[in-house]
Amino acid sequence: MASNTMLAVVVKEPGSASGMVIESVPRPTVKETDLLVKIYAFGLNRMDIMQRDGHYPVPKGAPSTLGVEFAGVVDSIGADVVRYKPGDKVFGLVYGGAYAQYVTIAESMAISMPESLSFQQAAAIPEVWMTAYQALFFINNLKTGEDILIHAGASSVGIAAIQLAKQAGANKIIVTAGSAEKLEFCKGIGATHGINYRTQDFQEEVQQITSGNGVAAIVDFIGANYWNSNIGSLARDGRMCMLALMGGASVDHADIGPILMKRLKIEGSTLRSRDITYQTRLRDAVVEHVLPHILNGELKAIIDREYPWGDIVQAHRRMEANETKGKIIVTVKHE
Repeated sequence: MASNTMLAVVVKEPGSASGMVIESVPRPTVKETDLLVKIYAFGLNRMDIMQRDGHYPVPKGAPSTLGVEFAGVVDSIGADVVRYKPGDKVFGLVYGGAYAQYVTIAESMAISMPESLSFQQAAAIPEVWMTAYQALFFINNLKTGEDILIHAGASSVGIAAIQLAKQAGANKIIVTAGSAEKLEFCKGIGATHGINYRTQDFQEEVQQITSGNGVAAIVDFIGANYWNSNIGSLARDGRMCMLALMGGASVDHADIGPILMKRLKIEGSTLRSRDITYQTRLRDAVVEHVLPHILNGELKAIIDREYPWGDIVQAHRRMEANETKGKIIVTVKHE
């Protein structure tokens, strides 16, 4: 008989990486349209740090355990599941619970794992590529020949967005990052121009690069600190997708006139709060338009570093240090 418990990463003391431990928790219950998956690898995301520290609201009904992306093997299925069976390898995006030995996922959100991918490689795909695809195409409606500014270019989402913009035929792909090394890395995967936000004014640089026209689209993670410069960097009819507020949420002395005069469109999105219908539509788009190109090598799901889950504290500290160029992946131990 299967155990009704499992091991998971638990936040015992919110506020720092050292507050996480691995201990026994109840195993999730499988609903009619769910799969129960035995996890072998999961990916880290910045929202995990925010949730760990008590600053990220978990969607209603989502597990309190950290983690939204994973790869593993189907352990059991709900009564109404038709596309998967126990033993199938899958990966996917969930509302929470991936820092554990087992997780449940809706059948519509699970993705069959190609044999050419390892568990670690598969776990590096869901959140990053769905978020980047959503930002560029669902929200910013990026078109061939347009210029785009991608902040945090060496972040996991930034890396995916650069590659997707290049594949879509974007003209100037401008990125910001905090070091010359990261900027060179970004250029190596498709960025045409790099701006060091520590030493350069990105609005001035964007205007110079685009001959004063500005960019058609921006992918932003910073928020308040970049607001005025972002608005100044957008061209007429420009669009901006805001994915995070790492630089704060309150803007002093903001001039909203350009939003009207330049006909700007600004939309925020937290993918985790989207309903299952939206997420499934996005999942299907990524499976159709992105996954084949990852498998043939045209797009690269870049892993920065892998950790055993006994080193989850060190993994979080590496992400907090902002030293990564790609995804941090954690492997899960089963007795």
